[in-house]
Amino acid sequence: MTLNPSEASFKLRSAVTAASRGLVDREPLVELVALSAVAREHLLVIGPPGTAKSVAVRRIAQATGGRYFEYLLGRFTEPSEIFGPVDLRKLREGTVETDVSGMLPEAEIAFLDEIFQGSSAILNTLLGILNERVFRRGHTQLKCPLRICVGASNSLPTDESLAAFADRFLVRVFVETIEDPQLETLLDSGWKLDHSQFSELASMNDIDVLAEIAQNADLSSVRPQLAHLLRILRRAGIVLSDRRVVKAQSLIAAAAVVAGRSKPSDADLWPLIYVVPTQEQQEIARESLRDLLRHTENVTLPAAAEDASAGPLVRARRLVLSANELLATPPDGDGETAQSWRLKLEGVVREIDASFTAEAMPPNLSEARTRIVAHLKPPNEVAN
Repeated sequence: MTLNPSEASFKLRSAVTAASRGLVDREPLVELVALSAVAREHLLVIGPPGTAKSVAVRRIAQATGGRYFEYLLGRFTEPSEIFGPVDLRKLREGTVETDVSGMLPEAEIAFLDEIFQGSSAILNTLLGILNERVFRRGHTQLKCPLRICVGASNSLPTDESLAAFADRFLVRVFVETIEDPQLETLLDSGWKLDHSQFSELASMNDIDVLAEIAQNADLSSVRPQLAHLLRILRRAGIVLSDRRVVKAQSLIAAAAVVAGRSKPSDADLWPLIYVVPTQEQQEIARESLRDLLRHTENVTLPAAAEDASAGPLVRARRLVLSANELLATPPDGDGETAQSWRLKLEGVVREIDASFTAEAMPPNLSEARTRIVAHLKPPNEVAN
C-alpha cells in the first residue's frame, strides 16, 4: 500500500463534508463513523426512530465507496438474512457452507438497526466478525473486509448479556430530535436531502492508508496525560473497563492521523469522551475534562471534536467554515432560496454571538461575522 497520508486525509475530509451536507446536527455522527473506520473500531448510536441514524452511515459509505450492508433486526430475523443462505449446491455434496454474496460478511461498512433485537445465534456469529473480522458458520470460515459496523438502538440494553455484547462497540453516540431553533433549517435541508447527489470522494484505500499509520503511531508522549484524564473520570464516578481504556488509544491515534499529525498530542485526546458508555456519564465527562481538553483541534473532524470538548478553537473554525461556504454561494433574486440562505446566515451570526464575546472572538471569526452582517439588510436585525 502506498502511504500518502496528506492526500488520504484531504480526501476523507471532502467525503465527510459531502456526506454531512444537509444532515442537520448529525455532522458529529458522520465524522465519528469515519474516525471509527480509521481506528478499526465499531460504533453504537442511541436515539429515537427517525433521527437520521441510518442516513448518516449510508451517506458516508457512499462518499467513501465502501461496500455497504444495512438491515433492521427483529425478534424473528433469521441468521440467513444477515449472513446469507446455505449454499444448496454445496449442501448436495454434503458440505454445509454459506453463500455470503451481498451479505454482511462481504461488507466494508455495515449498519444494523435495532441491533439488540437479534437472536443469540445472530449475535454470537456477529461477535466473531466484530472481534476478529472472521465469519464462521458450518464449514464456512472466511476473513471479512469489515472496517466498521454501526449498531443502532432506541436505548441501551439493561439485560446483562446484551450489555456485554454492547461493550464490543467502543464508540458511543447519543442523538436526539432536532431542537426548536433549528426547525427551519431541518425543513429546508431535509426537503432537499432526498434529491441531493454526490460522487465518491474518497475510497477504502484512503481509510486503510490512514488506519495503517494510526496503528503504528507512537502514543508515548500522550499516555501520561491520558492516564491523568482517566483518573479524573474515576474521581467523578466514571470507571471504564480495562478493555475500553486500552482501545481508546486507537481512536486517539486515528484522530491525530486524520488531522495530519504524525504523532498524537493533547489536541487529540477528545475521542475519550465517546468511549464513556452512557449519555449521562458523557455529560459528566465533558464537564470534568473541559479545561484539560481546551487544546482540542481537528480540521478534518471539527464537529465531533467540538461536541466532545466544547472547545472554542474548534467551534470558531467550524463557524468560519460555515460562513465561508454560505458566502461563497449567494443565491440570485429574492425568492424562497434567498430567504433560506438569509436564515442560515442569521443562524451563524446568532451562534457566533452566543459562543463568543467581542473580546474573546478570534480575528478570523470576527472578520467572517462582519462579512455576514454586510450581506444582511438591515444589519441591525442580526447585530445582537
